[in-house]
Amino acid sequence: MSAPRTAEPAASPLLRRLAGERATGALLRDQGSLYLAEGRVVHAESPAAPGVDVLLTAGGTLPPQGWQEALSLADTRHGVARHLVDSGRVTAGELEVCHLGALFDAAFFVLGPASGPTRFRYGVAHWLGRVRPVAAEAVARETRRRRALLDSVWPCPGLDTAPVVRRPPAPGQRVTARQGALLRLADGSRTPTEIAWALGRPSFHTLIEVRRLAAAGLVESPRAGPAAAPDPAPDPAPFPLDHPEPDIALLRRVRDALEASL
Repeated sequence: MSAPRTAEPAASPLLRRLAGERATGALLRDQGSLYLAEGRVVHAESPAAPGVDVLLTAGGTLPPQGWQEALSLADTRHGVARHLVDSGRVTAGELEVCHLGALFDAAFFVLGPASGPTRFRYGVAHWLGRVRPVAAEAVARETRRRRALLDSVWPCPGLDTAPVVRRPPAPGQRVTARQGALLRLADGSRTPTEIAWALGRPSFHTLIEVRRLAAAGLVESPRAGPAAAPDPAPDPAPFPLDHPEPDIALLRRVRDALEASL
């Protein structure tokens, strides 16, 4: 029996057409924006995902004042990214890793289901400037992979938007340091994306961690009806998760580097 096919991101047909046209501009949706240059994605931003500034400063790569300086002094033609590297604030590799992490994180939300319109504004460029353009199909493919990964961990989509409520661990049950930091903020008022912002971590990594904790019985699964996932019995051991390999080698490097630094 073949595995179920992951649904295509809602904006993928338009994104494919724009890539085929080698279009330059901004794809605008309720959840954020994708910026294209000659048909390739050069930046993404979403209110649900911490930006490259948060990933750079929260991880200690760049002091907050260094980011503010770049915003005020950057050349409008070349952008903030070029200024950060040319001024020696960050290396090109550090900027690339954080930028790609922020790009794929925001794109996950931008390409998700939306109730509002999808528009494209031709000729619009982002003030950050180009760092590492990514093929539009690679962005759409990674979004599909991430959606499938969430459900493979714990099929309860309500966890992604509901306030996170921690549950007491079973005797002898352990959590990692990253999980512990998340659980300390799981006070029943913060959603996973709000926790991600507070911790300075990519939102998708936080969604995965919340679902993993729910599967281990350490976070409550919201009940929205008969189809909602039941709360499991607490597992006395740390809950394991083997992440499947990303579709492209670059994503593996981004993930490993971010998890090592945050």
